Amino acid sequence: MSLALDPAAQDLLFREARTANTFTDEPVTEEQVQAIYDLVKYGPTAFNQSPLRVTLVRSTEARERLIPHMAEGNRLKTASAPLVAILSADNEFHEELPALFPHFPQAKDVFFAERPAREQAALVNATLQAGYFIVGVRAAGLAAGPMTGFDFAGVQKEFLDDDHTPLMIVNIGKPGDDAWFPRSPRLAYEDVVTTI
Repeated sequence: MSLALDPAAQDLLFREARTANTFTDEPVTEEQVQAIYDLVKYGPTAFNQSPLRVTLVRSTEARERLIPHMAEGNRLKTASAPLVAILSADNEFHEELPALFPHFPQAKDVFFAERPAREQAALVNATLQAGYFIVGVRAAGLAAGPMTGFDFAGVQKEFLDDDHTPLMIVNIGKPGDDAWFPRSPRLAYEDVVTTI
């Protein structure tokens, strides 16, 4: 059975898409980021939670504050990417649930009154949304370089607050020269899928 999505779109979003390690200096516009968000906001989450928060690092000053928190091997590519996004989980996402889940507004208090429940839900659902964000960046014809090689506590202290947990940092832009490492292997279908 074939997929409904045409092969070129499959390649753009998955088969040919990889983490870029170098970027051109072509800027990523606010309009592009808005278009990415306007697409990926429709990805499903539990209770229609929307705990993902995106902090765009555009200024030189903010970039200089971020670079020291990156792992050594990630500093140069983060320094050279036209745009860097800090993706985090908002642990107070439940405050938006009455508007986002209007047919059961009490979900805010029934399921998420306690902070540990919110943190767990925010982590799972914001990470899911981060996956949508990466695919959205690719849909815009840009390369996404998601990374978890950074000082999480340092980034939280420098850019966020106690209610926001950093998930990943994503370099965004048009791929530059020698942007790609060779494609790493993937597990086969039979190694992943079990039918019971």
